[in-house]
Amino acid sequence: MIEQGEMLADIPLFVAAVEAGGFAPAAVRLNLSRSAVGKAVARLEARLGAKLLHRTTRTIALTEDGQVFFEHCRRGLGELQAGRAMLDAGRREVSGRLRVSMPVLFGRQCVAPVLIRLASAHPRLELDLNFSDRLVDLLEDGFDLVLRNGPLQPWPGLMVRRVAHQHMRVCAAPSYLDAMGAPRVLADLERHQAILYGRAGRVLGWRFPGEAKPATETTPPSRLRFDDLGVIRDAAVAGHGLAWLPCWLIRPELLAGRLVTVLEDLPSHVFDTHALWPQTAHLPLRVRLALDALASELPEATSPVSLCGDAPEPGRRAEGAAATEEVRS
Repeated sequence: MIEQGEMLADIPLFVAAVEAGGFAPAAVRLNLSRSAVGKAVARLEARLGAKLLHRTTRTIALTEDGQVFFEHCRRGLGELQAGRAMLDAGRREVSGRLRVSMPVLFGRQCVAPVLIRLASAHPRLELDLNFSDRLVDLLEDGFDLVLRNGPLQPWPGLMVRRVAHQHMRVCAAPSYLDAMGAPRVLADLERHQAILYGRAGRVLGWRFPGEAKPATETTPPSRLRFDDLGVIRDAAVAGHGLAWLPCWLIRPELLAGRLVTVLEDLPSHVFDTHALWPQTAHLPLRVRLALDALASELPEATSPVSLCGDAPEPGRRAEGAAATEEVRS
């Protein structure tokens, strides 16, 4: 055990020597003698039974074994430093400004309540929330976090974490269904009127996943097209046609009976919500807490209810919170 402790103590000296390009500059950086650094590397080689460095009077170079060992040591030291930083941050009160950008309607209804509760629990935390459906430049615009719905394009220099799933359902007002009847299969949509989402001259089709085949996309007949989901919902409540909308948006209308879901035998289209933030060695505590709060609470806020076709299974919230991931984009 003592030998293992001594070996761990020698590793930072070995890493410093490689990064500095020699024993002498590493010794200056560490405020040690050149021989102390050299002896630490020699002890490591003896304990490992492998040559780590090629040495000349002026330079050092990693051997093949040394390169492998160095990469693992550097990553390990980085993890230790990150762990220490998180512990230090945990002893401090959360403070500072948190700048977050999010889609307008989804942000207002689902994201903002989570972050406002977080701010209420931490009086020194400042919130600066931006509601926009445009693709903001996270780095250039200076945001700590950005929430995005749907597929992501590669975005170098950013980290990504999935924080929720969203389910789409077809719905209509009871008055519309009384007059037109309820569609039973996809082919029935051709005899109905739909309220569609369109932006910049492009109309979004309705997607229905297949169990063992590619998803089916259809664009039902329509004379109403809007670029605002809230307006589409309101038009559906008023009886103007069928609408294809996320469950979180129509939940109050479903519970109140102002809307009814149809085509419930078809699986719902599901897409992800991601949080993105700048890649950094030490994530600020306020950003980490916001990510954890969103990953914990958004799955429940976006999950379908029984009236929306798919009732949440027991433990669904815990599953949603656990099924998050962090990846470099």
